[in-house]
Amino acid sequence: MECRKVAELIASSSYAIAFTGAGISTASGIPDFRGPQGIWKKYSPDLASIEYLEKDPKGFWEFYSMRMRGLFNAEPNKAHYALAELEKMGLIKAVITQNIDGLHQKAGSKNVIEIHGTMQRSYCSSCYRSYPSSEVLSKIDKGELPPKCDCGGIIRPDVVLFGEPVKDFEYAREIAFEADLIISIGSSLTVYPANLIPEIVKHHNGKLIIVNMEETPLDNIADEIIRDPIEEFLPCVLDEIKRIL
Repeated sequence: MECRKVAELIASSSYAIAFTGAGISTASGIPDFRGPQGIWKKYSPDLASIEYLEKDPKGFWEFYSMRMRGLFNAEPNKAHYALAELEKMGLIKAVITQNIDGLHQKAGSKNVIEIHGTMQRSYCSSCYRSYPSSEVLSKIDKGELPPKCDCGGIIRPDVVLFGEPVKDFEYAREIAFEADLIISIGSSLTVYPANLIPEIVKHHNGKLIIVNMEETPLDNIADEIIRDPIEEFLPCVLDEIKRIL
């Protein structure tokens, strides 16, 4: 049984980490980006670029306020809770995520590195004052589009837009160098430089487990490839680990 084998690999590791992408949150009602029903099938990725924010902040926020509301209404699913439990048990040392939805923290994960930022916060692009994104949505609801800071600057979400560098990448790399196992969950592994994280672990003699419904560019170096639904597979792994320990 695949989940038992993965459970054994995680249980026998000394420094296992998780790397997550949009696929872990689809069971929470959040569409992924590049899948058959992905966001970029319906909208242009240009809407999420720094160039578009600077060129048309009103249009940018029309798109992003819609995305924010969808994320804020979402709840963690069984996969998020399983990862949080594995961290609590001391078996998963960190979650490096490409996601901006905050569902790992909502499920109880503590050591989460959000390399693409978070939709939970926003900030002024002029004075860098921080705002809860719920407050920014309130401004939009009152007709302030684009939302502005008290200083007059345009507020933006604290996420990595296309054309911007990722956040905390050096910290994520350091963790990857320490890891002897990485489980990549729901990531297409096509987005650079995030997709370097699993490669780093593998190239330093660590194990790579890929849990994704679609093929990825790193399938050829993976030790295990799982195509099962993530929200079913991770709880199964957790149950098997509890039987082992």
